[in-house]
Amino acid sequence: MLSSETIFFLAFAAFVLVVMALDLGVFSKQKSHVVHFKEAATWSAVWVGLSIAFYFFLKNYGYLVHGVTDFAHLQEIQNRYADHVRLIPGDFQASLQLFQNNMALEYITGYLVEYSLSADNIFVFILIFTSFGVRERYYKKILVWGILGAIVLRFVFIFVGSALLQRFEWIMYLFGAFLVYTGLRLFFQKEEDEKIEPSNHPVVRFASRYLNVYKRNVSENFFIRRKSDRKLFVTPLFIIVIVVAFTDLIFAVDSIPAIFSITKDPYIVFFSNVFAIMGLRSMFFFLSSIMSQFRFLKVGLAVLLTFIGVKMLTDHYLEELGFQPVYSLYIIIAILATSILASWAIPEKKKEEESVEV
Repeated sequence: MLSSETIFFLAFAAFVLVVMALDLGVFSKQKSHVVHFKEAATWSAVWVGLSIAFYFFLKNYGYLVHGVTDFAHLQEIQNRYADHVRLIPGDFQASLQLFQNNMALEYITGYLVEYSLSADNIFVFILIFTSFGVRERYYKKILVWGILGAIVLRFVFIFVGSALLQRFEWIMYLFGAFLVYTGLRLFFQKEEDEKIEPSNHPVVRFASRYLNVYKRNVSENFFIRRKSDRKLFVTPLFIIVIVVAFTDLIFAVDSIPAIFSITKDPYIVFFSNVFAIMGLRSMFFFLSSIMSQFRFLKVGLAVLLTFIGVKMLTDHYLEELGFQPVYSLYIIIAILATSILASWAIPEKKKEEESVEV
Protein backbone atom coordinates (compact mmCIF):
# COMPACT_ATOMS: atom_id res chain seq x y z
CA MET A 1 0.00 0.00 0.00
CA LEU A 2 1.29 3.45 -0.92
CA SER A 3 2.20 5.84 1.89
CA SER A 4 0.52 9.22 2.27
CA GLU A 5 3.78 10.92 1.26
CA THR A 6 4.00 8.89 -1.94
CA ILE A 7 0.37 9.60 -2.85
CA PHE A 8 0.82 13.33 -2.27
CA PHE A 9 4.07 13.34 -4.26
CA LEU A 10 2.42 11.55 -7.21
CA ALA A 11 -0.51 14.00 -7.13
CA PHE A 12 1.92 16.93 -7.06
CA ALA A 13 3.92 15.48 -9.97
CA ALA A 14 0.75 14.94 -12.00
CA PHE A 15 -0.34 18.54 -11.34
CA VAL A 16 3.03 19.95 -12.46
CA LEU A 17 3.02 17.79 -15.62
CA VAL A 18 -0.47 19.01 -16.56
CA VAL A 19 0.52 22.67 -16.14
CA MET A 20 3.72 22.04 -18.11
CA ALA A 21 1.70 20.41 -20.88
CA LEU A 22 -0.58 23.44 -21.03
CA ASP A 23 2.45 25.73 -21.10
CA LEU A 24 4.02 23.73 -23.94
CA GLY A 25 0.74 23.68 -25.88
CA VAL A 26 0.46 19.88 -25.96
CA PHE A 27 -3.33 20.06 -25.95
CA SER A 28 -3.46 22.49 -28.85
CA LYS A 29 -2.25 22.48 -32.45
CA GLN A 30 0.26 25.19 -31.64
CA LYS A 31 3.70 24.43 -33.13
CA SER A 32 7.09 25.59 -31.92
CA HIS A 33 7.21 29.38 -32.06
CA VAL A 34 9.15 32.37 -30.82
CA VAL A 35 7.95 33.30 -27.33
CA HIS A 36 7.14 37.00 -27.11
CA PHE A 37 7.04 39.23 -24.05
CA LYS A 38 3.30 38.92 -23.41
CA GLU A 39 3.30 35.11 -23.41
CA ALA A 40 6.45 34.99 -21.25
CA ALA A 41 4.98 37.46 -18.75
CA THR A 42 1.69 35.54 -18.60
CA TRP A 43 3.28 32.18 -17.85
CA SER A 44 5.75 33.74 -15.42
CA ALA A 45 2.79 35.20 -13.53
CA VAL A 46 1.08 31.78 -13.61
CA TRP A 47 4.07 29.98 -12.07
CA VAL A 48 4.74 32.69 -9.48
CA GLY A 49 1.03 32.67 -8.60
CA LEU A 50 1.04 28.87 -8.23
CA SER A 51 4.16 29.10 -6.07
CA ILE A 52 2.53 31.59 -3.72
CA ALA A 53 -0.71 29.58 -3.68
CA PHE A 54 1.29 26.50 -2.65
CA TYR A 55 2.65 28.49 0.31
CA PHE A 56 -0.89 29.07 1.58
CA PHE A 57 -1.76 25.45 0.83
CA LEU A 58 1.06 24.25 3.09
CA LYS A 59 0.06 26.75 5.75
CA ASN A 60 -3.46 25.33 5.89
CA TYR A 61 -3.19 21.76 4.58
CA GLY A 62 0.48 20.90 5.04
CA TYR A 63 -0.47 17.84 7.08
CA LEU A 64 -1.44 16.13 3.81
CA VAL A 65 2.21 15.98 2.69
CA HIS A 66 3.14 13.53 5.45
CA GLY A 67 -0.36 12.25 6.16
CA VAL A 68 -0.33 13.48 9.77
CA THR A 69 -3.43 12.24 11.62
CA ASP A 70 -2.54 12.37 15.32
CA PHE A 71 -0.13 13.92 17.79
CA ALA A 72 2.18 10.87 17.90
CA HIS A 73 2.67 10.93 14.13
CA LEU A 74 3.16 14.69 14.18
CA GLN A 75 5.84 14.34 16.84
CA GLU A 76 7.61 11.67 14.78
CA ILE A 77 7.69 13.93 11.68
CA GLN A 78 8.73 16.91 13.80
CA ASN A 79 11.66 14.98 15.31
CA ARG A 80 12.77 13.90 11.85
CA TYR A 81 12.49 17.16 9.91
CA ALA A 82 11.77 20.12 12.23
CA ASP A 83 13.12 19.51 15.73
CA HIS A 84 13.32 23.28 16.31
CA VAL A 85 9.50 23.55 16.28
CA ARG A 86 8.10 23.41 19.80
CA LEU A 87 4.90 21.39 19.89
CA ILE A 88 2.22 21.91 22.55
CA PRO A 89 1.59 18.66 24.48
CA GLY A 90 -2.08 17.79 24.64
CA ASP A 91 -3.10 20.25 21.90
CA PHE A 92 -2.87 18.51 18.56
CA GLN A 93 -4.56 21.24 16.49
CA ALA A 94 -2.38 24.07 17.81
CA SER A 95 0.76 21.94 17.41
CA LEU A 96 -0.24 21.00 13.87
CA GLN A 97 -0.72 24.66 12.97
CA LEU A 98 2.73 25.53 14.32
CA PHE A 99 4.22 22.73 12.23
CA GLN A 100 2.34 23.79 9.09
CA ASN A 101 3.37 27.43 9.58
CA ASN A 102 6.99 26.26 9.76
CA MET A 103 6.57 24.13 6.60
CA ALA A 104 5.18 27.10 4.69
CA LEU A 105 7.96 29.40 5.93
CA GLU A 106 10.69 26.92 5.00
CA TYR A 107 9.11 26.37 1.58
CA ILE A 108 8.87 30.07 0.66
CA THR A 109 12.40 30.76 1.94
CA GLY A 110 13.77 27.82 -0.04
CA TYR A 111 11.82 28.94 -3.09
CA LEU A 112 13.32 32.42 -2.88
CA VAL A 113 16.85 31.05 -2.46
CA GLU A 114 16.49 28.63 -5.38
CA TYR A 115 14.88 31.29 -7.58
CA SER A 116 17.72 33.74 -6.98
CA LEU A 117 20.54 31.20 -7.28
CA SER A 118 19.08 29.91 -10.55
CA ALA A 119 19.29 33.36 -12.11
CA ASP A 120 22.74 32.56 -13.48
CA ASN A 121 21.14 29.74 -15.46
CA ILE A 122 19.71 32.35 -17.82
CA PHE A 123 23.17 33.44 -18.95
CA VAL A 124 24.29 29.84 -19.40
CA PHE A 125 21.15 28.86 -21.36
CA ILE A 126 21.70 31.80 -23.69
CA LEU A 127 25.30 30.70 -24.13
CA ILE A 128 24.20 27.13 -24.92
CA PHE A 129 21.61 28.23 -27.49
CA THR A 130 24.06 30.63 -29.14
CA SER A 131 26.95 28.14 -29.22
CA PHE A 132 24.79 25.35 -30.65
CA GLY A 133 23.07 27.64 -33.16
CA VAL A 134 19.56 26.84 -31.93
CA ARG A 135 16.69 28.61 -33.66
CA GLU A 136 14.74 30.87 -31.31
CA ARG A 137 11.44 29.12 -32.03
CA TYR A 138 12.84 25.93 -30.43
CA TYR A 139 13.91 27.64 -27.16
CA LYS A 140 10.68 26.96 -25.31
CA LYS A 141 10.43 23.29 -26.21
CA ILE A 142 14.07 22.64 -25.29
CA LEU A 143 13.75 24.43 -21.96
CA VAL A 144 10.53 22.60 -21.03
CA TRP A 145 11.91 19.13 -21.72
CA GLY A 146 15.41 19.95 -20.52
CA ILE A 147 14.15 21.20 -17.18
CA LEU A 148 11.75 18.26 -16.90
CA GLY A 149 14.82 16.04 -17.11
CA ALA A 150 16.54 18.28 -14.57
CA ILE A 151 13.61 17.84 -12.17
CA VAL A 152 14.04 14.06 -12.31
CA LEU A 153 17.78 14.41 -11.64
CA ARG A 154 17.15 16.86 -8.80
CA PHE A 155 14.64 14.44 -7.29
CA VAL A 156 17.36 11.79 -7.02
CA PHE A 157 19.89 14.35 -5.75
CA ILE A 158 17.53 15.71 -3.08
CA PHE A 159 16.30 12.42 -1.62
CA VAL A 160 19.76 10.81 -1.64
CA GLY A 161 21.12 13.93 0.05
CA SER A 162 18.33 13.85 2.63
CA ALA A 163 19.01 10.18 3.41
CA LEU A 164 22.70 10.95 3.92
CA LEU A 165 21.91 13.92 6.17
CA GLN A 166 19.58 11.80 8.29
CA ARG A 167 22.34 9.27 8.81
CA PHE A 168 25.43 11.48 8.88
CA GLU A 169 24.70 14.92 10.36
CA TRP A 170 28.31 16.01 9.88
CA ILE A 171 27.66 16.23 6.13
CA MET A 172 25.84 19.49 6.87
CA TYR A 173 29.22 21.00 7.82
CA LEU A 174 30.71 19.85 4.52
CA PHE A 175 27.81 21.53 2.69
CA GLY A 176 28.37 24.70 4.72
CA ALA A 177 32.10 24.83 3.99
CA PHE A 178 31.42 24.18 0.30
CA LEU A 179 28.90 27.03 0.11
CA VAL A 180 31.27 29.46 1.84
CA TYR A 181 34.00 28.49 -0.64
CA THR A 182 31.57 28.85 -3.58
CA GLY A 183 30.36 32.23 -2.36
CA LEU A 184 33.88 33.61 -1.91
CA ARG A 185 34.96 32.24 -5.28
CA LEU A 186 31.95 33.84 -6.97
CA PHE A 187 32.70 37.16 -5.21
CA PHE A 188 36.32 37.32 -6.37
CA GLN A 189 35.73 35.76 -9.79
CA LYS A 190 36.66 38.07 -12.63
CA GLU A 191 34.17 38.77 -15.41
CA GLU A 192 35.39 36.91 -18.44
CA ASP A 193 33.76 36.00 -21.70
CA GLU A 194 32.83 32.34 -21.67
CA LYS A 195 32.55 30.13 -24.69
CA ILE A 196 31.14 26.69 -25.27
CA GLU A 197 32.62 24.46 -27.93
CA PRO A 198 29.75 22.12 -28.93
CA SER A 199 32.03 19.38 -30.25
CA ASN A 200 34.05 19.34 -27.00
CA HIS A 201 31.11 19.41 -24.60
CA PRO A 202 31.12 16.23 -22.43
CA VAL A 203 27.44 15.53 -23.15
CA VAL A 204 28.02 15.79 -26.91
CA ARG A 205 31.05 13.52 -26.74
CA PHE A 206 29.14 10.98 -24.63
CA ALA A 207 26.15 11.04 -27.00
CA SER A 208 28.35 10.71 -30.07
CA ARG A 209 29.98 7.65 -28.58
CA TYR A 210 26.95 5.77 -27.25
CA LEU A 211 23.96 7.06 -29.27
CA ASN A 212 23.04 7.16 -32.93
CA VAL A 213 23.06 10.89 -33.60
CA TYR A 214 21.47 12.21 -36.79
CA LYS A 215 23.54 14.82 -38.59
CA ARG A 216 20.81 17.45 -38.71
CA ASN A 217 17.50 18.44 -37.14
CA VAL A 218 14.34 17.11 -38.73
CA SER A 219 11.52 19.58 -38.12
CA GLU A 220 11.20 19.79 -34.32
CA ASN A 221 11.60 16.08 -33.60
CA PHE A 222 13.88 14.63 -30.95
CA PHE A 223 13.98 11.23 -32.66
CA ILE A 224 14.01 10.14 -36.28
CA ARG A 225 13.84 6.69 -37.87
CA ARG A 226 15.87 6.30 -41.06
CA LYS A 227 13.70 5.01 -43.90
CA SER A 228 16.34 2.81 -45.50
CA ASP A 229 16.95 0.48 -42.53
CA ARG A 230 14.42 1.72 -39.91
CA LYS A 231 17.29 2.55 -37.57
CA LEU A 232 16.40 4.98 -34.77
CA PHE A 233 18.47 8.15 -34.34
CA VAL A 234 18.42 11.06 -31.90
CA THR A 235 18.52 14.54 -33.40
CA PRO A 236 20.86 17.39 -32.35
CA LEU A 237 17.80 19.00 -30.72
CA PHE A 238 17.60 16.08 -28.29
CA ILE A 239 21.32 16.43 -27.47
CA ILE A 240 20.74 20.07 -26.53
CA VAL A 241 17.91 19.02 -24.19
CA ILE A 242 20.38 16.73 -22.40
CA VAL A 243 22.93 19.57 -22.25
CA VAL A 244 20.33 21.84 -20.59
CA ALA A 245 19.39 19.15 -18.03
CA PHE A 246 23.06 18.39 -17.31
CA THR A 247 23.85 22.10 -16.89
CA ASP A 248 20.95 22.59 -14.48
CA LEU A 249 22.18 19.67 -12.36
CA ILE A 250 25.58 21.34 -12.06
CA PHE A 251 23.88 24.46 -10.70
CA ALA A 252 21.91 22.28 -8.29
CA VAL A 253 25.19 21.30 -6.59
CA ASP A 254 25.17 24.80 -5.06
CA SER A 255 21.47 25.48 -4.63
CA ILE A 256 20.23 22.21 -3.12
CA PRO A 257 22.70 22.19 -0.20
CA ALA A 258 21.72 25.81 0.38
CA ILE A 259 18.06 24.86 0.81
CA PHE A 260 19.01 22.00 3.14
CA SER A 261 20.29 24.73 5.47
CA ILE A 262 16.70 25.99 5.63
CA THR A 263 14.81 22.70 5.93
CA LYS A 264 15.65 19.03 6.42
CA ASP A 265 12.38 17.96 4.81
CA PRO A 266 13.22 16.59 1.32
CA TYR A 267 9.65 17.13 0.13
CA ILE A 268 9.81 20.85 0.95
CA VAL A 269 13.21 21.04 -0.77
CA PHE A 270 11.78 19.35 -3.86
CA PHE A 271 8.61 21.46 -3.99
CA SER A 272 10.57 24.71 -3.72
CA ASN A 273 12.99 23.51 -6.41
CA VAL A 274 10.25 22.58 -8.86
CA PHE A 275 8.33 25.85 -8.57
CA ALA A 276 11.51 27.94 -8.71
CA ILE A 277 13.08 26.39 -11.81
CA MET A 278 9.75 26.17 -13.65
CA GLY A 279 9.05 29.83 -12.92
CA LEU A 280 12.55 30.80 -13.97
CA ARG A 281 12.16 28.89 -17.24
CA SER A 282 9.13 31.01 -18.08
CA MET A 283 10.92 34.21 -17.06
CA PHE A 284 13.89 33.34 -19.28
CA PHE A 285 12.25 34.88 -22.33
CA PHE A 286 12.05 38.41 -20.98
CA LEU A 287 14.68 38.36 -18.22
CA SER A 288 17.33 37.35 -20.74
CA SER A 289 17.13 40.80 -22.31
CA ILE A 290 17.42 42.78 -19.06
CA MET A 291 19.64 40.61 -16.82
CA SER A 292 22.69 42.63 -17.87
CA GLN A 293 21.19 45.61 -16.00
CA PHE A 294 21.51 43.79 -12.66
CA ARG A 295 25.29 44.03 -12.54
CA PHE A 296 25.49 43.63 -8.76
CA LEU A 297 23.29 40.52 -8.69
CA LYS A 298 26.32 38.22 -8.85
CA VAL A 299 27.79 40.00 -5.82
CA GLY A 300 24.45 39.56 -4.03
CA LEU A 301 24.40 35.84 -4.86
CA ALA A 302 27.98 35.50 -3.59
CA VAL A 303 27.01 37.13 -0.28
CA LEU A 304 23.87 34.97 -0.15
CA LEU A 305 25.82 31.72 -0.59
CA THR A 306 28.40 32.79 1.99
CA PHE A 307 25.68 33.70 4.51
CA ILE A 308 23.93 30.35 4.06
CA GLY A 309 27.22 28.48 4.35
CA VAL A 310 28.12 30.30 7.58
CA LYS A 311 24.62 29.62 8.90
CA MET A 312 25.04 25.89 8.23
CA LEU A 313 28.40 25.86 10.04
CA THR A 314 27.07 27.75 13.07
CA ASP A 315 23.47 26.50 13.13
CA HIS A 316 23.78 24.91 16.58
CA TYR A 317 25.09 28.12 18.15
CA LEU A 318 22.50 30.25 16.36
CA GLU A 319 19.69 28.12 17.81
CA GLU A 320 21.08 28.65 21.29
CA LEU A 321 21.07 32.40 20.64
CA GLY A 322 17.39 32.24 19.62
CA PHE A 323 17.89 32.68 15.87
CA GLN A 324 14.49 32.04 14.25
CA PRO A 325 13.98 30.57 10.75
CA VAL A 326 12.09 33.68 9.68
CA TYR A 327 15.26 35.72 10.26
CA SER A 328 16.89 33.84 7.38
CA LEU A 329 14.04 34.91 5.09
CA TYR A 330 14.48 38.57 6.11
CA ILE A 331 18.24 38.45 5.55
CA ILE A 332 17.91 36.75 2.17
CA ILE A 333 15.35 39.34 1.00
CA ALA A 334 17.60 42.15 2.24
CA ILE A 335 20.64 40.78 0.38
CA LEU A 336 18.75 40.37 -2.91
CA ALA A 337 16.97 43.72 -2.62
CA THR A 338 20.24 45.52 -1.89
CA SER A 339 21.99 44.00 -4.92
CA ILE A 340 19.09 44.89 -7.23
CA LEU A 341 18.69 48.44 -5.89
CA ALA A 342 22.45 49.01 -6.10
CA SER A 343 22.37 47.93 -9.74
CA TRP A 344 19.76 50.60 -10.47
CA ALA A 345 21.21 53.32 -8.25
CA ILE A 346 24.85 53.00 -9.31
CA PRO A 347 25.11 53.16 -13.10
CA GLU A 348 27.98 51.40 -14.78
CA LYS A 349 30.75 53.68 -15.96
CA LYS A 350 31.12 53.60 -19.69
CA LYS A 351 34.65 53.11 -20.92
CA GLU A 352 35.81 56.13 -22.83
CA GLU A 353 37.10 55.29 -26.23
CA GLU A 354 40.62 56.46 -26.78
CA SER A 355 40.91 58.84 -29.66
CA VAL A 356 43.84 58.44 -31.99
CA GLU A 357 45.31 61.56 -33.51
CA VAL A 358 46.37 61.28 -37.10
